[in-house]
This record gives sequence, structure tokens and C-alpha cells, in this order.
Amino acid sequence: MSSSKVIATLAVLVLTAGCVTTQEAERAMASRFIGQSSDAFFSSYGAPQSSFPMHNGNTLYTWRGGQTVYHQPAQYQTITPTAAGLGSTTTKTTTHTSHPGPGQTVTETKTKSFSSGISLPQQVMVSPPRDVALFCEAQITVNPQGTITALRVTQDTDGAGLSLSRCAEVFGVQ
Repeated sequence: MSSSKVIATLAVLVLTAGCVTTQEAERAMASRFIGQSSDAFFSSYGAPQSSFPMHNGNTLYTWRGGQTVYHQPAQYQTITPTAAGLGSTTTKTTTHTSHPGPGQTVTETKTKSFSSGISLPQQVMVSPPRDVALFCEAQITVNPQGTITALRVTQDTDGAGLSLSRCAEVFGVQ
């Protein structure tokens, strides 16, 4: 492996070493909130979106929080002029065959080359700018006494910047 590939691989590992995945965030959230009051959770992090009464007396809440919009700038790629169809060299070859006498054939080939004149590298947009919705969504099971008995992350977007989990950002999981 070349030294530039090794450096690039190490850079990616360093950047992602501190990133928390959705599964890690879910485990940390469950250990932090299971056994705690649902009232304390909802008053700190916002009211649930919906609730579903279960036959065993528990209530299943769907909660969504940490909603924000991240503006992702346009992504560009530098391409060489020939890849863009610009600054390319065009070659034209013509062949002329003549028969000056019996049993004689003369073939003459001429090649001409010319350039379109543009030779600077070009920036091409590969992805337009866009707004990306970031949020964390969880299902929280609460017993009749109001205690959280289970917590499961059902949707988790990437976080802002390099983070892999919006839930980890919302709940301060590191």
C-alpha cells in the first residue's frame, strides 16, 4: 500500500474514532433512562408525538427530538479538460488512393491535429446544495407507575458535521 493510502486510511480512522453509532447511543440512552420517570424525560426532552396503550397496562410512546436542519453545501469535483470534453485535441486523418498507371496504386495519408483552446481544469457540481433534516426518534415503553421500562431508537439521522448519530448528540453520548 502506498504511503498516501496509509495516511488517508489513518486520517479516516482518527476522524471516526470518536464517533458514536446509533447502537451505542441506544445502549447509553437505555442505561440512563430505564428505571427513570417518564415525566422527567418528557419535561427535559419534549413531549411525545404519540402514545399507544398496551394490553398489559403499559403505554408505548413515540418521541422525536433534536430536530434541526443542516445545510449541506454543494459538492464539486475537479476534472481534467479532456474528461469534460474541453481542451481536447482532435485528430483528422484522410487517405487518398490513386491509380497513376496499370498495376500501380498510390496511397497517401494525411493527419491534421488541432486543439479547442481551453486547457484549464474545470469544477463540476456533482451534488447540489441541500437542506438535510436531522432528528432522533425513539419508542419508549412506560409502565402504569410512569417508569420507563424500555427504550428503542427507531430512527436516527447522522448528526451535524462528522457525527454518526443525532441521538448521541441530543443526549450527550460520547
